[in-house]
Amino acid sequence: CRSALDLVPFGIKPLLRRAAAYEALERYQLAYVDYKTVLQVDCSVQAAHDGVNRMTKALLEKDGVNWRQKLPPIPTVPVSAQMRWSIPSAGAPGANTPPATAPRGGPGESTAAGMERARTLKEEGNELVKKGNHKKAVEKYSESLKLNQECATYTNRALCYLTLKQYKEAAQDCTEALRLDPKNVKALYRRAQALKELKDYKSSIADIKSLLKTEPKNTAALRLLQELNRA
Repeated sequence: CRSALDLVPFGIKPLLRRAAAYEALERYQLAYVDYKTVLQVDCSVQAAHDGVNRMTKALLEKDGVNWRQKLPPIPTVPVSAQMRWSIPSAGAPGANTPPATAPRGGPGESTAAGMERARTLKEEGNELVKKGNHKKAVEKYSESLKLNQECATYTNRALCYLTLKQYKEAAQDCTEALRLDPKNVKALYRRAQALKELKDYKSSIADIKSLLKTEPKNTAALRLLQELNRA
């Protein structure tokens, strides 16, 4: 894999193979870095998303909530490397064949543009929340999530759904956020709120207890737990 990466820096297939090898050797930090690097080149590679999720879970169990602080630096993929998959090299036919997972029409450019568009839409949603327009904010967050599945966007949309009393949708969004970040405090708290409204008190209490393992003095969570114990 290293030889392949020397020939084609930031090549998706060699990075995925090396990440899988690191994972098999339980070198989870190095595997995480390689999976994240792949997603910088092409965020549509599902194998890399799955790998990041597995490594996040493994590193949480191994190193606790501060696992990110122990990571080696994740290399920044230059735009030229992202462009490689959309611009064939005349000098090396076949070496730069676009990956099967790449979207059509220049994935390097579209990925960067899509991520930027997703961020803009999320910020527009945040501004609408501040103005109290939660219904319109949901539309912005939904558009953003089509381009980039980000934990914070899911938890923000969940907050809107809670305000709109759409509790099932709020719980679903929190579940998606927790799939990306299993100990996310906002997702656990908001799902607990939604489950309480759905009268699933047992599951709601379980979420609050999980949250309190991470933040034992979280006053909002402690207050909600008291309410649930009285329910």
